[in-house]
Amino acid sequence: MLMIGIEGLQLAAHEHTWLAAPEVGGLILFTRNYSDRAQLTRLIDAVRGARAAPLLIAVDQEGGPVQRFRDGFTRLPALDTLGALWDRDAARAVALAEEHAWIMASELRAMDVDLSFAPVLDLARGNRAVGTRALHADAEAVATLGQAYVRGMRLAGMAATLKHFPGHGSVLEDTHLEGARDARTLAELRAADLRPFAAGFAAGAEAVMMAHVTYPAIDALPAGYSPRWIKDILQGEMGFAGIVISDDVGMAAAASAGGVGARVAAHYAAGCHIVLACAPALVPEALAAARAVHGAPAFAQVRLAGQAAPSWAALLDNPQRARFLADLASLQTQAVA
Repeated sequence: MLMIGIEGLQLAAHEHTWLAAPEVGGLILFTRNYSDRAQLTRLIDAVRGARAAPLLIAVDQEGGPVQRFRDGFTRLPALDTLGALWDRDAARAVALAEEHAWIMASELRAMDVDLSFAPVLDLARGNRAVGTRALHADAEAVATLGQAYVRGMRLAGMAATLKHFPGHGSVLEDTHLEGARDARTLAELRAADLRPFAAGFAAGAEAVMMAHVTYPAIDALPAGYSPRWIKDILQGEMGFAGIVISDDVGMAAAASAGGVGARVAAHYAAGCHIVLACAPALVPEALAAARAVHGAPAFAQVRLAGQAAPSWAALLDNPQRARFLADLASLQTQAVA
């Protein structure tokens, strides 16, 4: 299925038509789609009303530099603050990772958003796009903190999406803007970047997002287009039976497959269940390509749908939330000091 982006703060007539198409199963929201919680409620109500079939609503609400909804939501510390705490007090870092995840996910669930594409499990090894979004440079630290983050999300009624498989942190290039190649062998990746993903799968993560990175020692194709990575390694060797999601087909590093239609088809052929077309300008071509594909990987959307959640008022009245917010405030203060 496709997960698409829309242009603004309300649903346009042609976007209503897009969402009604059977090839579309989800909507990803961005800062351009948010002004305040009241507006978000109206938009989500309109989206839910666009079709009778279930529709997933997602966002990137990681914290730090990648937090699409800000005013009216908790300003979440970047994940690297948890890694810095790990170096001083690992047990406390694990506890706060779970709390960070619970706050993030519970606020979104109170607004009827199904998914935040989190957590980032890329290693903090200098990638220009990842930066402070990564928990730590050490694979064991990321594995342990990532498991805690998955627990926190699931306790709040949200499925977890580990990204960016098999690991985007050890190349410098920003794949939004350019291609990226990681020359390491599979043995080297198993010893480092793959370890947090294996830990996240063991913790019950429901989904994984692929990287637009090429690992030529393993396959000439970028990971998201690669049956070798998805079918042989992710699903076969690592035993992952969850949902496989592409990164955005509009990114520069996705261009190796050709035009937007070819990118959509290549992701489906490799085994991706969900293909992201985030820019509204790309949606018509992505839709046409999806309609032409036969035998795209199928999955039950209920596996990623948000679970029952309290109202925003009930969430604010939860004493656990107040305690967690105090903990996150102290974490942010320590990061600035």
